[in-house]
Formats: sequence, structure tokens, C-alpha cells
Amino acid sequence: MMQTTLILLKPDCVAKRHVGETLRRFEAAGFQIRGCKMMRLENAVLEEHYAHIAAKPFFPEVRDFMQESPVIAVVLAGENAVDAVRTLTGPTDSTKADKGTIRGDLGVNMMRNIVHASDSPETAAAEMKRFFKDGELFEYAMA
Repeated sequence: MMQTTLILLKPDCVAKRHVGETLRRFEAAGFQIRGCKMMRLENAVLEEHYAHIAAKPFFPEVRDFMQESPVIAVVLAGENAVDAVRTLTGPTDSTKADKGTIRGDLGVNMMRNIVHASDSPETAAAEMKRFFKDGELFEYAMA
């Protein structure tokens, strides 16, 4: 089943210059980039995006990390994209991610793990609307 999903290339990905390598891995796995943009994340967006942890005592650390540098929001399309992207990225905790996954090869820990990936089709739909406006996602024929 064809799906779209959102990833965020986090500040550690941008700062360590892993953007090209990370996107290369997604494209090599057959995903099509439907949208891509760099942005700084405002407090309100982070509070909405991380609503499930916004009341936790560690949220300020997460917010500060996500504002260290711009992030790159990307919408990917492909077969079973949500699950396939999460398999390619590996578990959230980079120390538990297998070598060969993005987080296992490039991440450091639970927070500095290179990439955020939507965890369900419903979450992906909400996150795509959060980071992309109408007209900012594109479809094109894949070669």
C-alpha cells in the first residue's frame, strides 16, 4: 500500500552534516521525496508536536535541543512508508539500534538520534499538516 510519512532531520543530523547521507538512504530504499524544507521550530510548534511529553520534566531539554539549529522536514512516499521508514531508522534509542540503521550508524542516544519518523498513518497525516502548507507537497512520476 502506498503511503506518505513525515521525517524531521534533527539538529544533530544538520550539525554533523549527515543530511545527504540520511536522504540518500531513504532514496536508495525506494522512497520518493514529496516535500522538503528547512525551518526553525517555534515553541508553539514543538509543544504541539511533542504534546505527549510537553508536561514531562525533560521536555525543556527536548525543546532546547530541537531549537539548536534548523531542522529539515521531509515527506516521503512509498510502499508501507510509515513502517518501512521506521525500520530503516531503527529504534528511538540509538544505543539500541542495529548497525545498518540510520540511528545505529549515525545517532548517539535517545534524543540525539538523527531523525524523527511518524509512528502511524494517522500521526503522519497530522504531522504533514503541521509542517507543510497546501501546495508544498508534490507528486511526480518515479523513473
